[in-house]
Amino acid sequence: MSDFLMKLKNNLLAYYKDIVVGFIILSLSWVLLMRFFPPPITLLMITRCVTDEGKFQYDWVNYNDISPYIKVCAIASEDQALPFHYGLDIEAIGKAVNLNKKSKKTFGASTITQQVAKNVFLFPQRSYFRKVLELYFSFLLETIWSKERIMETYLNVAEMGTLTFGVEAAAQEYYNKSASKLSLSEAATIIAVLPSPRKYSVKNPGSYVAQRRQEIVSLFYSLDGTNYLRELYVKSDKSLYDFSKYKK
Repeated sequence: MSDFLMKLKNNLLAYYKDIVVGFIILSLSWVLLMRFFPPPITLLMITRCVTDEGKFQYDWVNYNDISPYIKVCAIASEDQALPFHYGLDIEAIGKAVNLNKKSKKTFGASTITQQVAKNVFLFPQRSYFRKVLELYFSFLLETIWSKERIMETYLNVAEMGTLTFGVEAAAQEYYNKSASKLSLSEAATIIAVLPSPRKYSVKNPGSYVAQRRQEIVSLFYSLDGTNYLRELYVKSDKSLYDFSKYKK
């Protein structure tokens, strides 16, 4: 090992406590700041601007200016237990592990909270290190943010097409209307292309997107439609619904 690397290693060991404390203070401050202010940009947005061609679109809108249809569609498709878990959906993780043992296709079990942690605070490249950080930031989000803020941020920063980020940009790009005006079918179509919005098209949905859209609409009604949003405001020790009967 070179003298430089040896010196760096010794310095890190000597000051690791200060580094850890500094990281905790910085991350807490960052999460608290983002609780009240929209993220100006994310690392994924920067990466896409470098690698993709086209017009970058990202326009933050407040929670009350987002259609309730796409809120419920996102929950139904991505994280049905959002109102009740604390950042991790243990049941979904168990199901994903079992499915991955039987299938060549890899199934994830990330909650909406985890996706916000990844999209806003972390880098897009997958690694075990990032996963650990993702869990750490998810814990901070569930502790400091409200469920409504988590949902608001998710719908505003999620990639929904090539260089298209957030529900307002997607609504304007695909339907020439504001996010508040999206219908159930339009909302379900946008959510149907996730998590591969660069592979599947909202404007020209193929058979997969059409089928996925219908599944999401069915889940929307299974979750009691827009009435399900009340659960974001209610703290409950036990879910009011039996999620096992709903398709993932």
